[in-house]
Amino acid sequence: MASLSASLSHFSRISLNSNTSLQHENIKIPESQCHPFLLSHRFNSLRKGITLPQRRESPSTGIRASLIDVSLDLTVEENRLSKGESWSVHKFGGTCMGSSQRIKNVADIVLNDDSERKLVVVSAMSKVTDMMYELITKAQSRDDSYISSLEAVLEKHSSTAHDMLDGDNLAIFLSKLHEDINNLKAMLRAIYIAGHVTESFADFVVGHGELWSAQMLSLVMRKNGTDCKWMDTREVLIVHPTGSNQVDPDYLESEQKLEKWYSRNPCKVIIATGFIASTPKNIPTTLKRDGSDFSAAIMGSLLRAGQVTIWTDVDGVYSADPRKVSEAVILKTLSYQEAWEMSYFGANVLHPRTIIPVMKYGIPILIRNIFNLSAPGTKICHPAVNDNEDMANLQNLVKGFATIDNLALVNVEGTGMAGVPGTASAIFSAVKDVGANVIMISQASSEHSVCFAVPETEVKAVAEALQSRFRQALDNGRLSQVAIIPNCSILAAVGQKMASTPGVSATLFNALAKASINVRAIAQGCSEYNITVVVKREDCIKALRAVHSRFYLSRTTIAMGIIGPGLIGSTLLDQLRDQTSVLKEEFNIDLRVMGILGSKSMLLSHGGIDLASWKELREERGEVANLEKFVQHVHGNHFIPNTALVDCTADPAIAGHYYDWLCKGIHVITPNKKANSGPLDQYLKLRALQRQSYTHYFYEATVGAGLPIVSTLRGLLETGDKILQIEGIFSGTLSYIFNNFKDGRAFSEVVGEAKEAGFTEPDPRDDLSGTDVARKVIILARESGLKLELSNIPVESLVPEPLRVCASAQEFMQQLPKFDPEFAKKQEGAENAGEVLRYVGVVDVTNKKGFVELRRYKKDHPFAQLSGSDNIIAFTTRRYKNQPLIVRGPGAGAQVTAGGIFSDILRLASYLGAPS
Repeated sequence: MASLSASLSHFSRISLNSNTSLQHENIKIPESQCHPFLLSHRFNSLRKGITLPQRRESPSTGIRASLIDVSLDLTVEENRLSKGESWSVHKFGGTCMGSSQRIKNVADIVLNDDSERKLVVVSAMSKVTDMMYELITKAQSRDDSYISSLEAVLEKHSSTAHDMLDGDNLAIFLSKLHEDINNLKAMLRAIYIAGHVTESFADFVVGHGELWSAQMLSLVMRKNGTDCKWMDTREVLIVHPTGSNQVDPDYLESEQKLEKWYSRNPCKVIIATGFIASTPKNIPTTLKRDGSDFSAAIMGSLLRAGQVTIWTDVDGVYSADPRKVSEAVILKTLSYQEAWEMSYFGANVLHPRTIIPVMKYGIPILIRNIFNLSAPGTKICHPAVNDNEDMANLQNLVKGFATIDNLALVNVEGTGMAGVPGTASAIFSAVKDVGANVIMISQASSEHSVCFAVPETEVKAVAEALQSRFRQALDNGRLSQVAIIPNCSILAAVGQKMASTPGVSATLFNALAKASINVRAIAQGCSEYNITVVVKREDCIKALRAVHSRFYLSRTTIAMGIIGPGLIGSTLLDQLRDQTSVLKEEFNIDLRVMGILGSKSMLLSHGGIDLASWKELREERGEVANLEKFVQHVHGNHFIPNTALVDCTADPAIAGHYYDWLCKGIHVITPNKKANSGPLDQYLKLRALQRQSYTHYFYEATVGAGLPIVSTLRGLLETGDKILQIEGIFSGTLSYIFNNFKDGRAFSEVVGEAKEAGFTEPDPRDDLSGTDVARKVIILARESGLKLELSNIPVESLVPEPLRVCASAQEFMQQLPKFDPEFAKKQEGAENAGEVLRYVGVVDVTNKKGFVELRRYKKDHPFAQLSGSDNIIAFTTRRYKNQPLIVRGPGAGAQVTAGGIFSDILRLASYLGAPS
């Protein structure tokens, strides 16, 4: 046990009653007399005004008076401590020791370890450390409820012991527990009277939780016949307190004390207290944050153990915080350096100092889940040398990602900084003076500015200190500003093999750019163990998901929202259902439909909708359609950084949202012609935004359904060709009608047949009016560089003038036969001339105009060779002037249109990084 001389001095002037006061400012209790019972005896004696017998020493020895003379005459059998891999060290945290059943589970795990010797480090039972700190806080605040709180501590351990122990074992523990509780009552009473507590007193009180845990587990082990002793590590671990609330282990002294302890207590299994230790003056202390892990690592180092296993309640170390990235994976291995870096940046791994003791001797640390023994866990060790490892696997390069939130950037800038020695020193000296913690530093090679990150809670003090320190330089203009950028977060990518692999940084920043994340500052050490970037706080989770997706998920993962699950939309969903798994397995493209929006209801999912049953799911879990909520869900409420909205409607209101979606970094894919054939200024605005950002807008299916019309036109223009004219049969409906309007058939009969086959719109006038063809013409005209409005395109309508006012499609179909003779006359005229009728759209780029009309072509013309609902488009260009470039194929039907949309989705995936 430890000396309390430093702590007792605080009570030397406290009046305990009217007759007695403490006046022993120079009294020191030897280590042998610091047993809790003796401490309790001392406090009770002082409280009652009892003067204990004292013994004075000769001045030559320098030993101070002691209150109680206790001499132990023990015959110690010398047992040499054998170190090495025969030892395995286990550490069980508070959660693992949280109940009697869990303590029994811990005992079973230790018993099942076939190592020759075992040392087990235990924490206090779950919540007990907090309860002990609360006792101190209440006593210090003179809150009488500390007494009832102490009773709760007693009850928790007493009831746990009754569940596990019986007979002499139970009696031994309860006797010791009550002694400790009485001891604590006296100490807390003294704290209550003083209204103050020293750090060593607090550490001594708090450490009792570990003492009780270790004793209970050792008694359970002995009950099972195990050769087991429990160790109060304050008798073994010696640490030197340092600044910043940390301690440095004295390995040499601790090793000597361990050997001495073992010579008195030889056994196969040692149950040791975590968290607590002693100073070189034998004053109780703790190992501070994550102290039990640190205890285990130190003990592993002292024993040169074969392995240190940290038992916790997670399956291992994740590649990212699973609360922020739901598809984070368990890492099989980490190097010491990788674990160190991830811990520093906030990952729930180990405190960096925990790694130091074992790293020296190459002792592996294994992180295991006590509640899932089948999980292998994560092994932290020296990296294995494997020349045959596939270095192309990004998961082997970047092991994990971590974030730190609630930071602010401080930027000190000025031309007077360049080449001036000591500027950086002065900056960070000022930061040190206010006790601020610098998380990251970034400096331009020009030395024009120094940028660093500090916690937001400290930035005000830092700014004031810098303003004060550099007031003259700021007034003289040598420094231009001390700027504060609040609301920042740090994202760190960690991986030891990044150092030897080109392109990792490029991949990281490419992923951030494609997720529309702006990087505010960058830092990377020459070791390349980590790359650190600063981003806006609101972008932090999105940035984390973006880089994790790029390195750990499919090479390209896209969250999609399908708008308009009608004929085309539902066909697209069927195609996605059939092809998604193939794309993921063979092409590394991961497409996930996160939402389906209809006119009345919508279906949302956080992980991806099962496309085999989306209709049934919409019936069961569908909610009222809300476009704003739909977009927010698909874009913002999941871990996938790439978002695409697929508009399968013909609704101009939906098309009106494209610009806002693109501004938000949402890719848009659509067969909806309304946006590109609408007002010219809106079209130009969309295209300009598309060119300026990494956000993509694809609309191949607006012109030729599944045919590559727009992409062919772009390819010609981008390679320097000049478009002279585009002429084509753009309507699959009208192609079908005029391909079958022959051999004396009535025009109305062919229209009715096309309607029954599903080639026409519900109202055939929408096709026969030519407006749809005109929209396609205006889209191609604008793509060719012409600035035309839809109203500039003359259209020859095939709807007879009197029928344009029919109230319904049914009435129109009933009246259409009256005009068959008129159409028959046109058909006969063409036939007699050896020609055919074709309804075409023309973009005359040379004369900067476009038009839609019914034309006649010779029967040997390519346009006369069509069948079914085929489309055909002829590009006459400077390169293809004598023989136009022809694109021909099916131009109508849900399958080909959905296929065209699907092709655009895959093109987006290719742009985002999928293999071509």
